[in-house]
Parts: sequence; C-alpha cells; structure tokens
Amino acid sequence: MQTYVISDARPAVLSTPVVWFMALAAALGTASIYPLQPAIADVAGSLHASLATVGVALACGPLGYLAGLALLVPLVDRLAPSRVLSTQFGALAIALTVNAAVGTPWLLGLVIGVIGAGSSVGAQLSSVAGRFANPRRRATVLGIVTAGISAGILAGRIVGGWLNDEIGWRGMFLMFGTACAIIAVSALFVLPGATGSTTSGYLATLRGLPGLYVHFPRLRLAACRGSLWFFAFCAVWAGLGVALSQPPFSYSSERIGAYALAGLLGIVGTRVAGAWTDRVGARTVLLIGLVIAFTAAVTLGACLSNTAVTLACLALFDAGLFAAQVANQSTVLAIDPTAPARFNSAYMLVYFIGGTLGTAFGAAAVGWFGWPATIAVVVGAIALAIITTIAARPAARFRLSPCPIQFWSRSTITSPSSRSTTPNAATP
Repeated sequence: MQTYVISDARPAVLSTPVVWFMALAAALGTASIYPLQPAIADVAGSLHASLATVGVALACGPLGYLAGLALLVPLVDRLAPSRVLSTQFGALAIALTVNAAVGTPWLLGLVIGVIGAGSSVGAQLSSVAGRFANPRRRATVLGIVTAGISAGILAGRIVGGWLNDEIGWRGMFLMFGTACAIIAVSALFVLPGATGSTTSGYLATLRGLPGLYVHFPRLRLAACRGSLWFFAFCAVWAGLGVALSQPPFSYSSERIGAYALAGLLGIVGTRVAGAWTDRVGARTVLLIGLVIAFTAAVTLGACLSNTAVTLACLALFDAGLFAAQVANQSTVLAIDPTAPARFNSAYMLVYFIGGTLGTAFGAAAVGWFGWPATIAVVVGAIALAIITTIAARPAARFRLSPCPIQFWSRSTITSPSSRSTTPNAATP
C-alpha cells in the first residue's frame, strides 16, 4: 500500500502585498480564457469562418484548462512558485500574442487550447496560498486569491468586449499578452522562491492523483459536494442566457450580459467567507453559503419575470456558492499544507467536470423543459450538497501552537482509516 507522508517543513508566510499581487495575477490569468467570447462574431468574419467553427475553436479553451489542472498545477509542489508562475505567465503572453496573428480557425483552436492550459495559474496560486499562508489565516488568504479568480471570470468577458469594440480582437489579445508579460517578470521577484518538499517523481505524482480520492475521505467529500454546486452554478448561468433570449423576454445579448454584473457580490462573498472560515470553521460557512444559494435558486425559478428580484437572487446565489467554494477548498488545501497542489489539482478536476456538465445541461434543459424545470434540478443538486455536508462527520479541530515556527508535526497516513495529526483549523 502506498504511504502518504505529511511533512513538517514550513516556509515563511505570505505578506499582505504579495497576497494582493497573487489576487491580481489570478484575475489576469483566469480572464485570459474569456475575452474572445463576446467577439465571436467579429472573429468569424475576420477568419471567413462560420460561427459554429469558431465556437468549436473556443471549446478548446476548457479542454486546455482541464489539461492544465492535471499537468501544471502539481508543479508548484515541486518547484519554486516564482519560477513556475513566471514561466507560465510568460508562455501565456507568447500564446496570446500569437493568437493576435492567427489566420485559420484550426490554429485559433490550437492556441486557445494552450491559453486554456496556461489559465490554470489561478488554481496554482490557490495552492501557493495554501502552502505559504499563515495557518491561522489560510482561508482568509484563499478568499482574497479566489476573489481575484472570480473577478477574472467576470472582467474577462466585460473587458474583452470593450477592447474588441475599441481596438479589435487582435489588438485585444496583444493587450492581454502585454499584461501577462508584466506579471511574468514581476512574479519572478514577488512570489516565494522556496522549492517544494515533494520527493516523488513528477510522473509518479500524476499517476498518484486518482489514489488520493481513495486514501483521503476529506478530498472525496470536498470534490463530491463541490462538483454538485458548480454544476448548479454553471447550469443557472448557461440556462439564464437561453431563457432570457426566448419569448416572452427576447432580450438582446447586451442586456443579457448585463445580468452578469450581479456576480460582483460573489467577489465580496469570497473575502468575507475566507475570514469567517478562519474564525468559525469551514463546515459552518459551507452550510450558510449553500442555504443562501438554495433559497436564491428556489426564488429564481418563480421570479424570472421580475428583473429586480432576479438580479438580487443571482447576486445571493453567486455569493452563497462562492463562499461555499472558499470554505470547501480550504479543507482540501489543509490536508497537506506543505504540498497542497496535488490535492488542489485532484479537487479542481472533479469540480471543473461538474461545471462542464452543468453548462451543457443548463443550455439544453431550458430549451427542452423550460426554466422552472431546470431550476428544480439545480435546487436538487444544491440540496444534495447540503445533505452530504450535514451527514459527514465533522473533523476534529486542533489547537494551533502559538510558536511561529513549529506549526505541524510529522504524521504518516497509510490507510483510509488513518487520521492525520496535522493541526487544522478547517473542518469539512
């Protein structure tokens, strides 16, 4: 049986300016996969291709992101984050610049796939937060970095659409590439330069990712409930666009896009959730966030015709699920604080698959069954996540040592029934 060792080596904690730099970098890296979406018609016209062809090219982005989660995120456990992220942002800058010059749809899809893989920097920075943050503030730091990721998802589309109107889609890619190049140089000097304590080979780490689900129940639980609510989140936002574009609404794409501004509250929710997770524990924040999202989703199913109520519910829905995500991910990063990236990679893979299924379901289900039936499935998914969280036995809470150097003792996990003696403020 494979043995998993939780190391006691602890690097220096992150300073506040570094944390905010990480949030900014996470926002930019995450945004890099989204700016082309509002400009799809202009790209199709420029390349003399159909919208369907360009749509297929855009689909390479999520596929590349999935590959990045599996292949690139674990690198920050092994190598210095400053070098890994500087190199990856540099590669992003090159790919974005190349994309500004592509002339065929197939090349566009290939480069977008590379950009998608590079945009996994957000998950890498979350892992850096888990590894280098003060244990007493781990969830707070994670909340700030996650807020950056959330801002990137929102701003990528908004800024992309604006730049496309002002300087064209090729100029837009050049602007994003320039910004990534600046971050690449800065990351080399700002981010931690300590190498990881992982001793196994890179390929062995990749082969061991499926085994993490078997040997670590906390990871299994977090990935299961996370995929449920990310399914719900993506189903709502994918279905919303379809529902509002059809009678009796028949809204324009610009008006439908404005609904995304309701997601701004979700960014605030990640920061608040991080701070409260450090204070009261992840399980409490998880349940509060999920109950808020559940209530908002139920209301959304009946009040889509009321714009004010819909916007308020969308804001609460996003805030609740983003809060749950911060609390949930903090439990994953706390499994092995000295090498959290492999656990974060395994978690995000399942999480992202749930979201992909939700996107496909939401867009199709509204056309097939209508908005209320789609929301009924969303509510069911969130309810199942709540039940799973309640049914899970809370992990033991440990008192942290006041000593600033010795935060963890060494423990070895050899079976699913074994308990880590690693002090951990986060409970599932």
